[in-house]
Amino acid sequence: MPWEAHYGYSQAVQVGDTLYVSGQVSHDSTGAFVGVGDFELQVRTTFENLDRVLKHFGATRNQIVETTVLALHLRENFDTLARLHAAYCGDHRPTSTVMGVSDLALPDQLVEIGAVVRLDVTH
Repeated sequence: MPWEAHYGYSQAVQVGDTLYVSGQVSHDSTGAFVGVGDFELQVRTTFENLDRVLKHFGATRNQIVETTVLALHLRENFDTLARLHAAYCGDHRPTSTVMGVSDLALPDQLVEIGAVVRLDVTH
């Protein structure tokens, strides 16, 4: 994504059997923002982008050991976030930290989701 060079970071870094995935946001494959004003669409698109990073490293959702979720207006969006996070994880239960924040990097961004993944965990 174009902002990797601008900000100086990577979408993910593998250290041994651990994959650290940067906070994913709601964008399409060209980097165009998706879901202005639509919290649910942003969460769904953000999880799709997390899946793309996992796939690039040959990993699956079942290897996620931790998620970190940053959300604007957490109180009003928590039920939606919880429902979508539970659906994304299925029967797999990673640890998770959810934080309400006052602002995120992009002007229309409502959510950001990062993850820690163990590549040595069987699918």
